[in-house]
Amino acid sequence: MKRAILALMVTMVILAWSFGVQAQPPVSEATQACLDCHAQVTPGIVADWQKSLHANITPGSAMKKLALKRMISAAKVPQGVAGTVVGCAECHTVNPETHKDTFKHNGFQVHVVVTPKDCSICHPVEVAQYSKNIMSHAHGNLLNNPVYHNLVDTTDGVQDFDGTRTIYKPADAVTTAESCAYCHGTKVEVKGKEARETELGEMKFPVLSGWPNQGVGRINPDGSMGSCTSCHTRHRFSIAMARKPYTCAECHKGPDVPAYKVYMVSKHGNIYYSMGKDWNFDAVPWTVGKDFSAPTCATCHASLIVDQDGNVIAQRTHQMNDRSPWRIFGLIYAHPHPKSADTTIIKNKAGLPLPTELTGEPVSQYLIDSREMSKRRAAMEKVCLACHSTTWVKNQFARFEHTIETTNAMTLTATKILLKAWEMGAAKGLAQGDSIFNEAIEKMWVEQWLFFANSTRFASAMAGADYGAFANGRWYMSKNVQKMYDWLHFRLKAEEGGPSK
Repeated sequence: MKRAILALMVTMVILAWSFGVQAQPPVSEATQACLDCHAQVTPGIVADWQKSLHANITPGSAMKKLALKRMISAAKVPQGVAGTVVGCAECHTVNPETHKDTFKHNGFQVHVVVTPKDCSICHPVEVAQYSKNIMSHAHGNLLNNPVYHNLVDTTDGVQDFDGTRTIYKPADAVTTAESCAYCHGTKVEVKGKEARETELGEMKFPVLSGWPNQGVGRINPDGSMGSCTSCHTRHRFSIAMARKPYTCAECHKGPDVPAYKVYMVSKHGNIYYSMGKDWNFDAVPWTVGKDFSAPTCATCHASLIVDQDGNVIAQRTHQMNDRSPWRIFGLIYAHPHPKSADTTIIKNKAGLPLPTELTGEPVSQYLIDSREMSKRRAAMEKVCLACHSTTWVKNQFARFEHTIETTNAMTLTATKILLKAWEMGAAKGLAQGDSIFNEAIEKMWVEQWLFFANSTRFASAMAGADYGAFANGRWYMSKNVQKMYDWLHFRLKAEEGGPSK
């Protein structure tokens, strides 16, 4: 009987091994203490984490994978981290001395906001790349630039009417946090502590302003910038999620950044929505033709792509723009990408923190040169050439760069009308020390480049059909120029005794 039982046990072990059933990797005592409580308090978080790769492999085991299959980029991880899975304690108790949001919690020094600096213990290459990314500086690039801060105020600020004119009140922090800063990122600061009654009795927690937020340029309590969970949403931190266009759509939907809408109506989007359910979004590396058959946002801008022989087509990157020579949205004119991710250092001849003059000339000393542009274009073309012929790809890029020229030209036309309005006194501009975003003709001018030119360029870059024509495309650029001209003409005609206001 004993022999029969032993034989049965051996058979079960062999069967379990055959079907890939493996023992759960070890969890640290500190993380287990967290799980014991939070499985009851926040069961959704725990369940999400249990499905994550963090919960199912130790950093030590991850380091043993072949280079192309490895998602951990550290040359070596600390001994205390290598042997257990990455759980609550490994993320929320690391670097406590640098976190202003650290507080005592059930015998541990815990911080609320997990940051790129924390993630860099295992992912230093990705964090270093991301720090060169304009996204990582998105908060400061918007709110520390007086021109764009003024655009925020005239977008988020509450207007009042005093009987003769409208008055803008500056945008308050709460409104901006759920508006522009939702994507650009807030500044998360500790404002003290508060006592709360919990299921386990009264506990004290830090009071955080600018929280919650997962914006790409979030300023964290440890001084770092960015949020990995913008794309790899907590607590599963899924690479599959980061590779799907829905994730990018959270901030890139439009009309100012219509990438997702354009993708939806493109041929690539058509293939994804028709066939994507059969693709393998977890594979590392990602094999074109095997794991997927049309690009998503990540394919072109971030992912490690290989052919079916294992040859690398594109290296994994978290810089996002190192395959993109042109910066095509957010600014008045499309222009070569800035050299520095911190665009607040840029000054044009007029002293404005803009990468071009108001009349379109690039501020070249702050922008990448033609050699770097060619290098980035070649990197993107290599991705395209995995599925398309050389002629197709070359012609596609020629069309795109022609679109940059024509949309910049239409923006210049709108700018000339605005400059004439300022010159003739029909509107107040920079010379009068006034906002350039608060009058009707100025708002039309903003729509020309922020909505219509952007939409047209995205449509050209991604083959997005009607978004380059009638869906916020060329028709609206043309219509908007005429509206601006008519506004100026009728305003001047209505003025008595001359054009001055």
